[in-house]
Amino acid sequence: MNAEHRKRSGLGRSSSVLRLAIAIILGAMAWSVPAQAVASAPAARAAGALSLSETGHLHLTSHHGFTLNEQGSTSGTISGTIYIHLNVVSTNHVTAEVSIYPSGGSLTGEASASYRPSGAVATFSGTMSVERGTGRYNGAHGSGLSFSGTIQRSNDAVTVHVSGRMFT
Repeated sequence: MNAEHRKRSGLGRSSSVLRLAIAIILGAMAWSVPAQAVASAPAARAAGALSLSETGHLHLTSHHGFTLNEQGSTSGTISGTIYIHLNVVSTNHVTAEVSIYPSGGSLTGEASASYRPSGAVATFSGTMSVERGTGRYNGAHGSGLSFSGTIQRSNDAVTVHVSGRMFT
């Protein structure tokens, strides 16, 4: 059958439509994954929100200028080891790099808070963002988390509270 005959009979256009329909169906089949395959995948888990409510008790490991390097443990929604690099930026402002290592992964974030020294204890209160995660927290992110705590000025021990919604 030549091209002219196909054109007059309408077969050229019909076969193009048929090829397009087959391509769409095959594409849809390639993108669909059976439910049992997802359920049986060991690393598969649904993305969603996780409400954090963490309390960390840390002790000074070293300091450099106005940066306190702290280490301790967290308890709450997730538990693990926590490290904070708390930088006293001014008499009323601190920033922090926060790393938490729960079982199966890690979370890393940045915080900024107002700082109020008063006698033997200084308090801080502000916000934190989760910028990345590894392992079971791969792809974690969140912003506007509450970040607050105290610093014992005699030994630089820190208690920190983090709460809010993080997405995985």
